[in-house]
Parts: sequence; structure tokens; C-alpha cells
Amino acid sequence: MSDAASATPGEVVWQPKGNPWIIAVAVSLAAFMEVLDTSIANVALPHIAGNLGASNDESTWVLTSYLVSNAIVLPISGWLVGWLGRKRFFLICIVFFTVSSFLCGIAPNLGLLLLFRVLQGAFGGGLQPMAQAILGDTFPPEKRGLAFALYGITAICAPAIGPTLGGWITDNYSWRWVFYINVPVGALALGLVHQLVEDPPYLSRLKKRLSGFDFVGFSLLTLGVGALQIALDKGQEDDWFGSYFITILVVLAAVGLVSLVIWEWFHKEPIVDVRLFKNFNFAASSLMFLMLGMALFSSTVLMPQLLQTLMGYTAQKAGMVLSAGALVVLVVLPIVGRLTTRFQARYLIAFGWITLAVSMYISCKQVDLLMSFRSATLLRVWQYIPVAFLFVPLTLAGYVGLRADKTNAAAGLMNFMRNIGQSVGTSAVTTLIARRSQYHQSVLAEYSASARFQSSIAALATRLTSVGLSVHAAQQQAVARLYAMLQAQAAVLSYVEVYWLLSMGSALMFFATFLLKRNEPGKGEKVSVH
Repeated sequence: MSDAASATPGEVVWQPKGNPWIIAVAVSLAAFMEVLDTSIANVALPHIAGNLGASNDESTWVLTSYLVSNAIVLPISGWLVGWLGRKRFFLICIVFFTVSSFLCGIAPNLGLLLLFRVLQGAFGGGLQPMAQAILGDTFPPEKRGLAFALYGITAICAPAIGPTLGGWITDNYSWRWVFYINVPVGALALGLVHQLVEDPPYLSRLKKRLSGFDFVGFSLLTLGVGALQIALDKGQEDDWFGSYFITILVVLAAVGLVSLVIWEWFHKEPIVDVRLFKNFNFAASSLMFLMLGMALFSSTVLMPQLLQTLMGYTAQKAGMVLSAGALVVLVVLPIVGRLTTRFQARYLIAFGWITLAVSMYISCKQVDLLMSFRSATLLRVWQYIPVAFLFVPLTLAGYVGLRADKTNAAAGLMNFMRNIGQSVGTSAVTTLIARRSQYHQSVLAEYSASARFQSSIAALATRLTSVGLSVHAAQQQAVARLYAMLQAQAAVLSYVEVYWLLSMGSALMFFATFLLKRNEPGKGEKVSVH
């Protein structure tokens, strides 16, 4: 994966001058700041809309604009490293991400806020893959799993902490502080990275080989990914293919992405190295990262939505349920990092998928409207622990067989696949909940003609009459209450179905895991030198 991994006997293995663990903290701090920003602003949208005089629909572009620009930069980060050098690119991303965060905080209107969010997303797009690639080159092969465990804390825990932290900041201060808090963190990360991070020798050799910018590839990428992200974000809101706008976006996304793959496959210096997918382990790991992103974000959306819309939880209390899972993962990730030095990555991945399948199946059986706070918290913990057994080993498995000079591009593409999975998962969940709730409501409504339903109406109306309501008002309120109960039960059935689908998807990934090539635990990945 690095010069260390590809060195032959007798060669001097490159090592950074600074302490690897301090470097790891520095780069993970920058990545954590960026991942946190993908979810921390969600709960502040109503406040942003009210303060800037925008509608709720208009305020959602605050999220969409960030995700679109972020997704476009992720897959080209490997090329940008070759052009600028990794340390310089990383520093540029930190500086402009921090500055654009401050500009978001002082934005006087929605138009400027959206512009600054586009910049924030674009420069934030380089932080995740570069942190991952720097960790891979900084640590010797036998400690690489532990390094990726530290990076996993940023990618797994930040999305769970974001809504809780964002809600607390917005309620106690102002939505602007959701962006201002990035400034001191960014300044600290900038200082540490400038002092500690170095580029390994192979990056200077990579830079010499670049001769030009692939404008066609970049244009196709921007068109395809931009259209896809907007379609995923706005699809349910605009009734998917019932909307002319969404239909055009889906067509543009399909044409753009297919053309991108064909163009880049035959281009001499592709801006997105799609030929990496010829490596089976990388392609399979990327597919699993897509599924992991779907499962991770789907479950992150499902639980608080269930608790807040159906069980009356506040945003802060629902956030506490999510945060409990994140705290447990903080303990589990270092353990998984150590296990990677003893067991093949594919065995840990298989354990992670089958455990995730079981936890999602248990969720099917446990989710109901009488679920206690303790039960919800335990469910969330069981859903989150398997993710720790997936993130680190998947990262290791994805590098098996890759040349050292391909690892930056690989990091960008793996993070891109996970982020697309998050978008797909969130969109699929909101659509399925809405559509299946309507279906179950129509099925349950058929029972309104039964004698049992009519007797329940009569009994409830009698009780309401006894507390002072008129016969007519009592009858209306009894029907309204039972209808609300029917809607809630229909919604719960849709949540159960989504958990079942996640369980089945995880089970399929479990069987696919055994197709992965083996790595050498404690010795690093098998890296091609050809």
C-alpha cells in the first residue's frame, strides 16, 4: 500500500520523522470535522429557514449543495494528490474548509450560504480519503489495522454524534455556531498537519508523470454525480418519476456516469482511475462499502425518526440513543484493530456482516410503540457494534494487490462509494417508510368495517362523553384517535420491513465475503509491484 509495503529486501523502508500516533490524531481530527459537518447541520434547518426568511424546502439545499460538491471531489482526490502533492492538497483542503465554515456562519442570506456550503463540501471532500491514505503510509504494515481503527472513529461515530451536538448548539446558542465550531478545530488541525505530515518518496515520482487535466472526465463526473446526488436527495419530496425534474436528473446521471466509466477506462491519465475496479478485492470491498454506507446511514435515520415521529421523543433524547451506540464503537474499534493483526480481514468482515444481519433481524422483532428508552438504546448498540468489524477490515481488504502509487486514488474511491451508499440508503429509507406506511394503512383501514372496530369506537365515545364532551364531539374524537393509532401501527410495520431488508442485504454480503482474497495478518497487505 505504501513504500513500506512494496519495498523489496535490502531497500530502505520510508518512515515519517514524527510519532505516527500523533500524526494519526492530527489527520483524524481534520477528517472528523468534515464527517461531522455532513450531519450536524440537519437539525438546524428549521432555524436556518426562519432566520434567513426561506421556506423549509429551500433550506434543504443547505444539505444537498454540500453533498453534491463533496461527492464530486472524493473520486478525483487521487489525481489532485498527484498534481499538488498530498500534504499540500491536505493543507489546502483544511484551510479552505475552515474559511468556508466561517463564511457559512456569517452568511446574511440563503444564496450566499449555499455558495459557501458548495465550497465547504468541495474542500471537505479531500479530507477523508487523504486522512485514510496518510495513515496507511505512516504506519508499518503490522500496525495498519490499528491506524484504520482510529480513522474509523471519525467515519462511524461522527454521523451519530452530529445530530445530537447540532441540536444542543442550535437550542442553546445559534445555528451559526454549528459552522463556527469548525474554526478552532480547523486551526489546530492545520498547525499539526503542517508540522508533522510528510509526503513519502513515491508521491514525487507520481507527480512527475502527470501531464494534463482531463476536462472531459471532470465534466462527465460533475454531471453524473451532481445529478445523482440531487435526484437522491429530492426524489421522495418530488414524487420520484412522477416529477419531470427528477426524471431528467436520473437520465443525466445514468448518461454521465456510464460515459465517465467508458471515457476514463481508455484515457491515458484518467482523473478517476476506474481501472482500479479490475482488481477483484478492491471492487468487492467498494461494493461492500456501498452497502455499509446504506446500512450505517439507514439505521441512523430510522431510529431517531421512529422515536421522534411515533413515540414523542425530543431531538436531544433521540440523539442520546444514537450516541450510546457511538460510544460503544469507540471501545470496540481498537479491539478490531488488534484483531486484524491476528485474523484475516475476510473472516472479520464475514463476522461483521452476519452479526449485522442478526442485529437487524432482532430489530424487526423488537421495534414497537411500547419500546422503552433502554430497549431502543440496546437495539442501537447491537446495530452499531458490527459496523466496527466491517470498516477496518474492509479498508485493509481493499488494498490487497494494489500498487503503492494507486492507494490515494483507492482511498478516494472507497470513501466515494461509502458516501454514495449513505445517500442511497437515506433516500431509500424515507421512500420506503412513506410508501409502505400508505400500503399498510390501506390494508388496516379495511378492518374499520368490522364489528370489533365499531364497538371500540362506541366504547371510546362513551368514555369521552362521560368526561363532558357532547355525543357528536365524542364520536368524532373517538374516530380521530383510532385513526391516529392506525397510522402509527402502519408506520411501525414499514419500519419493521426496512429492518428486514437491511438484514437480508447484510446476509448476502456475508456470503460474498468468502470470495475475497486473503491478506497476511500482521504483515500488511499483498501489494503488487508491477
